[in-house]
Order: sequence, then C-alpha cells, then structure tokens
Amino acid sequence: MSRPARRGRWRLALVVGALSIAALVAPRIVPAPSLGGRATFSSAVFAENGELLRLTLAADQQYRLWVPLDQIAPATREAVLLYEDRWFFWHPGVNPYALARSAGASWFGRRRQGGSTITMQLARRLDGIDSRTVGGKLWQIGAAAWLELRYGKREILEAYLNLVPLGRNVEGVGAAGLVYFGKRAAELGLAESLTLAVVPQNPHRRVSPAREGTAREAERELVDARERLWRRWVSRHPRDRHREADLALPLAPASPTALPFRAPHLVEALLRTRRGAETEIWSTIDPRLQSTVERMIARYVETQRPLGIRNAAALLVDTRTMAVKALVGSADYFDDEIDGQVNGVFAKRSPGSTLKPFVYALGLDQGLVHPLTILRDVPTAFGPFSPENFDGRFVGPISVQDALVRSRNVPAVAVAARLSRPSLYELLKSAGVTKLAPERHYGLALVLGGGDVTGEELVRLYAMLANGGEPRALHYTRDPAPPPTTRLISAEAAFITLDMLRANPRPDTGRPAAPAVAWKTGTSWGFRDAWSVGVFGPYALVVWVGNFDGAGNPALVGVKIAAPLFFNVVDAIRGQGLDPGERPRPLPPHVARVEVCRASGDLPNAHCRERATTWFIPGKSPIRVSRLHGAVIVDTRSGRAVCEDGPFTRREVFEYWPADMLRLFREAGLPRQEPPPAMPCGRGGAAAAASAPRITSPSRGAVYTIRLSQPIAIDLQATDSTRALFWFADQGFLGRTGAGESFAWHPSRAGRYTLRVLDDAGGADARDVSVEVVP
Repeated sequence: MSRPARRGRWRLALVVGALSIAALVAPRIVPAPSLGGRATFSSAVFAENGELLRLTLAADQQYRLWVPLDQIAPATREAVLLYEDRWFFWHPGVNPYALARSAGASWFGRRRQGGSTITMQLARRLDGIDSRTVGGKLWQIGAAAWLELRYGKREILEAYLNLVPLGRNVEGVGAAGLVYFGKRAAELGLAESLTLAVVPQNPHRRVSPAREGTAREAERELVDARERLWRRWVSRHPRDRHREADLALPLAPASPTALPFRAPHLVEALLRTRRGAETEIWSTIDPRLQSTVERMIARYVETQRPLGIRNAAALLVDTRTMAVKALVGSADYFDDEIDGQVNGVFAKRSPGSTLKPFVYALGLDQGLVHPLTILRDVPTAFGPFSPENFDGRFVGPISVQDALVRSRNVPAVAVAARLSRPSLYELLKSAGVTKLAPERHYGLALVLGGGDVTGEELVRLYAMLANGGEPRALHYTRDPAPPPTTRLISAEAAFITLDMLRANPRPDTGRPAAPAVAWKTGTSWGFRDAWSVGVFGPYALVVWVGNFDGAGNPALVGVKIAAPLFFNVVDAIRGQGLDPGERPRPLPPHVARVEVCRASGDLPNAHCRERATTWFIPGKSPIRVSRLHGAVIVDTRSGRAVCEDGPFTRREVFEYWPADMLRLFREAGLPRQEPPPAMPCGRGGAAAAASAPRITSPSRGAVYTIRLSQPIAIDLQATDSTRALFWFADQGFLGRTGAGESFAWHPSRAGRYTLRVLDDAGGADARDVSVEVVP
C-alpha cells in the first residue's frame, strides 16, 4: 500500500474517532432539560413546626412532590437501590445479566423476575413506553442509554425517586412519605424506607388493591416483600439488626383521603402567591394557636346564631417577628351558606372606632394633648360635619384617656381637627393601608370609620404601637421579614397610647384585664361590622364579627359582640400556656410623670385641690397653668363678690366652666357651684383669664368650601357671667349673641378672614379661616 493511501486511512480513522468522541461527549456538554420538567407537581404547605397543612394534587390529579436528592433520607435511597438496582452506579443504563435472567425466567415459565434497571424504568415513565413487547423493550433500552448519555447518575436517581409510582394516585417518595406516613422525605425511618422501596414492583397489589376485600392480602404481600428486603439490608448492615422490632410494628399506610387541610384560608392565599415551581411552602402558622382560634370562633358563632350572627374572622400576629401565627377567614371554610371560602381577614370593611387610638397618638406627638388633657364632649359642628356619640349623649369635660376608653366621638374628632402633619389619613397611607380615596373624600369622618381597612391592615397598625411606632410588614412564610420602615409614631406616643388602652375594662368583669390587654372596639355605620383589636403578651389580635353579605344587624356592636369573642380567644391562649407573657416594655427615654390638676388637665395653680399624675413628653406635651380655678372675695352677708377684703368677707375658690359645660352638668344631675355675679370693679387675675371667651369652632387655619348661601357655624366657650358677645369678621361687625349661643356667619366672598369675639368685660379671642366658594 502506498504511503498516501496509508495516510488517508489514518486521517479517516482520526475523523471517525473524533466524531465518535463528540457523539459521546456532546450530550453531556449541551444543556439538557430538567428530568422533572415533563411532569407537573403538587405543592406542600407546612406549619412552622413541620406539620403538614395541605398537599395539593398535581395538574394530572396525582400526588407528586419534587424533592432534591440530598433531601431524601439516605436509608430510602439505599433501600431502593438495594431492592431495584444494586449495580445502578456501575452499569451504562442497561444490566445485560439482569435482562438475560429475566428473559430466561419468562422463557421457562418460572416466576417472573424484573430485568429493568432504574434508568430503564425512568425511561419507560418519561416516554410512556409499553415494554411488554420486544419492540417496546428495545425502545426502552435505547431510551435508557440516551438518558445515561445526557444525565448524571444522581440526576437519574433523583428523577426516579420523584416520579416512581407508589400506589393509588401517589408518585415519588416525597408525596408518598406525606400521604402514607405523614413525614417528609428527609424524615423517613428505616422501616418506612424499606416499605416504600418494595412498592414500585407491584404498587396496585401492595398498596391499592383493585378489588374490595383484598386489603389483608395487600398488607400481607407488602409485609412479605419488606421482610425479604430486610434480610438483604441486614446482610449488608449487620449493626442494624437491633432495629428489627421496628418492622414488627403494625403496618398501616394512610390513604390520600386522610390528608389534612388545615388553616384553609391561609393555605389558599399562600398557594396563590407561590413563586414559580415552588413545591414546599413553610408558613409561620403555629398549629396549636390556629386550632385554638378556630375552635373559639366556631363555638362563639354557634351560640350567637339566634341573634343573626353567622360569621367571624380573626388574625393573630407575633409582634416580635410580625409572623402570622393564626388566620381564620370565616367561621367555617366548608359552609357554602355563609360563603365560607371568602377570607374575611383580607376584606375591606369600615373599622368604626378602632382608628381613634392613632388620632390620640398623633395628638401626643404633635403636643396637643397628654392622657389627662381635658376635652369637651359637647355638641360641636366642624364645618358641615356635626358628629354625635354612639349613645346619643354628651358628657361634658372628659380626659383624653377616658375619651379613648369610652370611645367618645366628639373629642376624637376635635383632636383630629387640630392635627397638623401628619394627619390621620397620611398616617394610614404611610402605614400601608391601601385603596384609600383622596383625603378630602373623607374629611373628619375618617376618624369614626369613614374609610375601609382590612383586618390585616388593622392588626398591623396595632402591632406598630407594640413596636414603638415602627410599621413592619406581616409575613406568612419563614422567609426573612423585611426591615422596619421609617418610624411613624414616636416611641413615647406609642408607649402612652398602649398604656391608655390597657385601662379599657373587660366586657365581662368591668375591670381592666390582668394580665394586661390593650384593646379597642369598633362598630361600622349601619351595624354591618363589629371589631375588637388589641395587644396582649407578644401578640396582636384582631377579631371581626358580621356577615359577608353586608347586611346590617343591631346586634353587631363591637363592645357587645366582638369584644367577648376577642377575650374568649385571649383567655383560651393564656389558659393553655401558649402566651409567653408580656414583652419587656422599657420606658422610652423621653417620657416622664408630672402632676396636673385633675379637673382641667393643666399644671395645677395655687387654687387646684384635686391633683393627679400623668405621662408627659417633655418638649412636646402642652404646658400651661390651669385657668379653671379662681379665688373670689365674697361678702358673707349678701353672697356677692366684692372688690376688697373686709370684716364680713372670705375668699372662695370657684371653677369657671363655660356655659355649655355648665348646662351639660345640670342635665346630668351634677350641677356645679357657679361664681357669684361680676361686680362693677370688674374681673381680674385668674378669674378674668378663666372666664374669657374662646372660639372652639372653626379650627385654626380651617378651609371651608361652600356656596355663598351656606352659613358657617361658629362655637365658643363662655361663662354664664358673660352677658353679651360681639362678633367681627376682619373689621366688620357681624352681630351680637348671649353666652352659650352659637353664631351663624354668612361669608360675603371667598378669601381669608380673621374672626373675632369680644365679651362685655373686655375678654377676646380670634381665629383665622379661609373660604372657597363653589357655584
């Protein structure tokens, strides 16, 4: 052979060799699709302690849960290899000896023996191959070889363990462990691993017999197969012989029909928001707390059915981590008559009075009030808005703390009207309350529940108080919680507001709860929603009672219908020892206790006898000396005030209440001793200051948008000793009224005005307002 011919043959051989190597290497170099990508998978939702809440069906109605190989118990992996394919890591996808043995057994009519490797079984599962024919078997062998070329052994084993049929409509050890034993694949013990390893050879006979009455035969078949595998196992692991007692325990794999479906509203919400192909979702739910809240709601709603109460919802949050520990969206998820699958926790509802604490918290921060500041619970008009109290009555002077605990409407609106920035509306938006209309849509009615919030948003607001005014997002899974955002309420105001709420008496005992509970109720317009929300121990809890159809019911009053359920839940949690106790509450650095005059809430003057201590924020809380009490020289013979001391005079201290307050005291059967009539020598000192008129409405800097024909009501404080009041707008005289009378002012144009009032003794007050005119 010539040299050129030999050289040509060598070149051809090199080309063929290179192509052969490329054919072998290319399948490994070219990215291969995931072996799990050809199937759909279930999702498993777990409680924080690993307890299964729900396992969903895959799209093809199979229970199939993808679990990475490293998260499958080593005993399970080894048992499957020992039973199905001991030479898995050494053969190229096909075991010639096993195939020959299987063929010989079939030819000579002996007991059928499997010859398929794990790779061949996976190929049959992925490609739907019928391997009972010669052609099908050849196809299976070729497909197995192709898998071995494209994928590593661990990838093939992982796919097999996740896709192998294990009886009924269960595939893969991940789903089988949960369905049959209530355990994740990583938690399977030796006995359970041996059991699952023997099922794939005959799943219909060993786990899910087709005929009735064959359950015992199936169990016997399963036990016998497991016993054979156990002998193999012991021969390889003689040290495990002491675990034989575990295999003697009764074998009773559970049925898929016994799978749990706990915390259904939360589970459904998590499944809707799962990320991509996520198959395991770890929630923050505490199963004990969840069961407790569910049980309390079901019992309570059942007892209240005669009142037309059919539904309730609740959300419990650990304020330390903002993890949701219990969520109940309705009284019964499976009751279609009450629309049980609706999640009431996420529904927008009127919050009633539950937002009042945040009005006072802002008032504390803006230096308007402290807990014993005296507010006026009297008929008051705030422009076109004239709020009334729930009971239709007015109590006169009332401290901030009492106004909050007794949920008085007028004082809360009065404080809200004086807020600068942030307003209540701005606070709610910054705290994450969504779908709010523009602020002007609500006006001051927002204080009394004019806007809508969800139970989730409401409990987050109260948790903000427990966290020193820092708003934090709730989290429902064990993923790290986002960091807190900018503080919206000072630590001092949050501390004081919670302290005031702790004075709210329980509905059953009439005394504040012990251990302490800081709580508040709310009732929506038209009696459609009853709320109770608060903080106890490390938890924040919100409870809603009502009906999903939005029908009004006079029984839906927060303090009467929601508060008892709220405390049922609190007491049940504490009764089971599930409340670790109140969080340590260090005193904020800028909070102090000061002495004030109890009647006025101001710093006591020399004439104030009854005093009390209250929380005070230095540099913020209002500081002024009380003007309520004044000393008067009284003639003992006539009872009239005189100008100078004499042999028949004495000094007496009187309270100088405004006329409208005195009227309320009289109507309540608690008349106050009134100062004697003023003498010609005039008033002076504290008495003069206390009795000067003060405009209370409109608020400072208020803006009115009106028609020119629409009047604006002006209210003020003035004592009964005032005989006449003279009203001015800028330099123009408007008219004259008596004490205790409001004045109806008709602006003549749009613009800015300075309103003034003078009394007959020279006392005066002024207020700036702006008027906008609409057609």
